[in-house]
Amino acid sequence: MRLVLQRVSEAAVSVDGEVVGEIGRGLVVLVGVERGDGAAEAVKAAAKLAGLRVFEDAAGAMNLDARAAGADFLVVSNFTLAGSLAKGRRPSFDRAARPEEAEPLVEVVAEELREIGFAAPTGRFRAHMMLALVNDGPVTFVLDVQPSG
Repeated sequence: MRLVLQRVSEAAVSVDGEVVGEIGRGLVVLVGVERGDGAAEAVKAAAKLAGLRVFEDAAGAMNLDARAAGADFLVVSNFTLAGSLAKGRRPSFDRAARPEEAEPLVEVVAEELREIGFAAPTGRFRAHMMLALVNDGPVTFVLDVQPSG
């Protein structure tokens, strides 16, 4: 599972002109589910997200996790994260999980964050989404969660 995290001051995802998810301060989490990923990887990803100290404290150092920073998560599926540009000029999506396998795992990430106590709105799976965000920093990280089996 590959996740791209962007620290934001605000973000919204819309489908056909309708906002389907939005947050203020927090992390936009683009989730790419790969073949072999399962619920264990989704749970592990959510726990890691909740504990990441990527928000600045009063001294300007990245010492605060989302709870301490009063931040939330906007979780958006993005199968292109499982793509490879290694060969040729077109991306290969051989590593991407099938949609019926990926969709519930993206929802597990969001639901686990909600159970921890965060707002975690989502985009709409398999829809053409427009994502608007203000990257705070800019701060962007890539988190790879390897299959446990």
